[in-house]
Order: sequence, then structure tokens, then C-alpha cells
Amino acid sequence: MATALTLRVAHSPRATGIVLLMALAYGVIPLVGSSYLFEAILTPFLALALAGLGLNLLTGYAGLLSLGSAAFMAVGAYAAFNLSLRLPGLPLSVTILLAGGIAAAAGVIAGLPALRLRGFYLAISTLAVQFFVAWAVNRIGWLSNNSPSGVINAPRLVVAGLSFEDARGRYLFSLTVVALLTFAAWRLVRSPTGRNLVAIRDHETAARVVGVKVARTKLLAFALSSFVVGVAGVLWAFAYLRTVEPAGFNLDRSFQILFIVIIGGLGTLRGAFLGAGFIVVLPLILSRLGAAILGDGFDSGTLEMVQRIVLGVLIVAVLIREPAGLSALLDRAGRRLFGRPPA
Repeated sequence: MATALTLRVAHSPRATGIVLLMALAYGVIPLVGSSYLFEAILTPFLALALAGLGLNLLTGYAGLLSLGSAAFMAVGAYAAFNLSLRLPGLPLSVTILLAGGIAAAAGVIAGLPALRLRGFYLAISTLAVQFFVAWAVNRIGWLSNNSPSGVINAPRLVVAGLSFEDARGRYLFSLTVVALLTFAAWRLVRSPTGRNLVAIRDHETAARVVGVKVARTKLLAFALSSFVVGVAGVLWAFAYLRTVEPAGFNLDRSFQILFIVIIGGLGTLRGAFLGAGFIVVLPLILSRLGAAILGDGFDSGTLEMVQRIVLGVLIVAVLIREPAGLSALLDRAGRRLFGRPPA
């Protein structure tokens, strides 16, 4: 039986693709990648992909719309900073888990309106959470250790005596955290809990009739999503920005994460990575092309505006072509190449 399972995995295009992708991410990129690649592309891509993964658990699988993802990122980042500051002997891995737990607790509190509200009404309540967290991190000095500017340096990334302070180390640290949480999310969505989330999304009344505890499952969805998004906030602040500051978790960040989920594909784990790649990599390409085509005749503000317009047009074009997002486009390409979708 074990041999048969091994053979099935070995001949699975999806499993083979994941193995090759992980070999590339861990074995090849760290050897040939530059500091710019790690700092400007891969590390923010991983953090945003993880945030998109967390939001997809809530919106894509459970059907609960949220506009406050950046707030939960901020909760995770500030919680991790204060835990490392107030408890200096605490291991970094434990700090991240506790910070995710604090973000999950905040998610449960924010998810209480979901027991009564749905759709855009629920989205407005999560938007209120975004505004409240933004006010708290700006006004409560204790959270930022009474820093006059509110900007604080992130603590060092050291795990079991190993330092991940350089660009390559921060990339590998982020990659490991994202890989572990993605595997956990993959197991979750295939468990009875994941099926309960989908049941609530598809038909809440029918789910209640067949025995799904709707209220508890909704709060669980908020907790799980906020945990993942909170850990993404830790990566965003500790590994990418290297500072913990309110500007890194503003409302624009919440909409960016929502766009990642929509463009990548709702209800798919790989959609978070496809959407994050679209949002992170494409603007850099457009910036380089704009500078090459327009030259020095335009100032940076004009180039940025042109970049935003082109990016918006491309997003609309992708969604018109495939409303289900880039994940569905990948499935379509898989059917044409292999006769079946790759996942």
C-alpha cells in the first residue's frame, strides 16, 4: 500500500511540480540570486502571498468578506515586537506563534459581527477594525515603546543560534515560514473543517441543516485567517521592511491583499501566490519599461501614474478574460497541455 501511494505521488504532475519548485526555491535561487532579487521581489512576494493565503481562507473558502487584512498584519507585527522586547529570552519561533495567536484572538473579536452581518455590511465592520488598529498604533505609545515617530527597528532574526540578517537569510526565513503555513492550510482545506467552511460559503442554511455549527465555524474562519495574516505581518515588518511602522499596514495594504486574492483566484491556495506575483512583479516590470520608453522626459510622479493606469487596465483585462482569476487560467493551460488541470 505504501509502495502504491509512493508511485501515485511520484507520477503526480502536481507533486512533481511542487518538488521541483521547492528545489528551485531552496537550492538554486539562494546560490544565484542577487540582494535586489531577495529584498525587492522575493521577500515581499512571500509576505504578501502568505497574507493573501490567510484572506483566501476567510473570503475564498468561507465566503466572508474582509477589508481589514492590514489591521491583522499590524496586530501580528506589533505583538511580535512587544513580545521580543518585553520577553527578551523568548525564541523567535515562539514569538511568531504567539503573535499569530494574538492576531487570531483579534480576528475572533472582529468576527463577532459575522454572526449577524453578511456581505458588504460585514466588510464595513472589518473596515472599522482597520481604522481602529490604525488609530491604536499611532496613539498608544506603549505599542511602539514610546517612539516619537512611531517607527521602530525590527529585532534580529535569529533562530536556534542561526542568524538570518542578510538579504538571503531573510528570504530563506520567509520561505520556510510560508512553506510550513501553506502546508498547514493545504491540510486544513481538505479536512472536515475545510469542508464546513465551503458549506457555509455555498449555502449557510443548508450547512446548518446538515449539522454544521455555523457560528463556531465562522469565528474559527476568522481566527485561522487572522493567525496566518498576523504571521504575514511579522514577515512584512521583520524580514522585508526591517521596521515596524503604521504606514506599512495602511488601508492600501488591505486593498492590495484583497486584489491579490481576487486576481489569483478565490478558493484556491495557489491563487494567493499567483496574485502576489502579479501584484509584486508586474509593477517592477512596468516601472523598468516606463523608464526605458519614456526616458528622462517625465518625472517620477508621471511614471508612477502611468504605471498605475497600465496595471489597472491589465487587472481588468485578466478578470474579463477569466473572472475566476489566474488560477483558472492556469487550469485552462493545464488542460490544453496535459488534457487535465494541474491541480
